[in-house]
Amino acid sequence: MFVQLLPLVPIFAIFYFLVMRPARTKQKATQAMLEALKPGDRVVTSAGIHGTVVALAEDIVQLRIADNVKVDFSKSAIIGKKE
Repeated sequence: MFVQLLPLVPIFAIFYFLVMRPARTKQKATQAMLEALKPGDRVVTSAGIHGTVVALAEDIVQLRIADNVKVDFSKSAIIGKKE
């Protein structure tokens, strides 16, 4: 029975290094980026909206997307920072 389970070990190792580990690394990087947000940062939302951070609350980010247009987004909607 042990011999039948032996091939599963390399399969699990490959799955871990190709799928699980990169996903965890990306999640940590995204979390660090969200924690480092400050007013003036340019960001992109999951809806593809580009804006500038105006204000931050615990879970809410207010973005200026045009002159005199400010919109509140959930922090989890921010997917990236523009340089």
